[in-house]
Amino acid sequence: MQLDVVNDENQKVGAIDVSDDVFGGRVNKDVMWESVVRANAAERRGTHMTKNRALVSGSGKKPWRQKGTGRARIGSIRNPLWRHGGTVFGPQPRSYAFNLPKKVEIGALRAALAAKMQAGELVVVEALTAGEIKTKAAAELLKRLGVTGKAVLVDVAVDDNLSRSVRNIPGVSIVASSRLTARSVIDAARVVATKGAIEKLQETLS
Repeated sequence: MQLDVVNDENQKVGAIDVSDDVFGGRVNKDVMWESVVRANAAERRGTHMTKNRALVSGSGKKPWRQKGTGRARIGSIRNPLWRHGGTVFGPQPRSYAFNLPKKVEIGALRAALAAKMQAGELVVVEALTAGEIKTKAAAELLKRLGVTGKAVLVDVAVDDNLSRSVRNIPGVSIVASSRLTARSVIDAARVVATKGAIEKLQETLS
């Protein structure tokens, strides 16, 4: 399978051979879902908390004697059965992050790229660089490439000038090929990758 390689003017300047196993395989939605769930869980702050009977404010003194009053026995006004008492088994700060097998993550990224390839939403460019830090120039570059809306730009090493130029464009992000995830590919309407990034991804995903 071959993909066209274009320059920053969206003119074809060559082609690149890609593996059918990586870019033409079956789109496994199950592993894609698992990868997205893991990525979302890792970003949860997990700072929720309720006060138990040890943390809620109030005296620890026994309100009245155990017997003889005719009232129900009670040991503390911070008892969970009382209003303003502590919460039983309430949420506590914790991490929601968990790990998936490496093969699952690789399979998810392979499936996500295959889906973009089959949908015609993958653009391979010769290079992704910027001579100066200018958002307008970066926006014009994306327009020439036919990229609108959400997009992820992928290169072997992120160009600093281009990274600063696109950070003010809503929905556009730039990542190194080694840090590309299935979620970032799925979330983007277009994936713009350099020829070098595609070659690196083929090595990793084969």
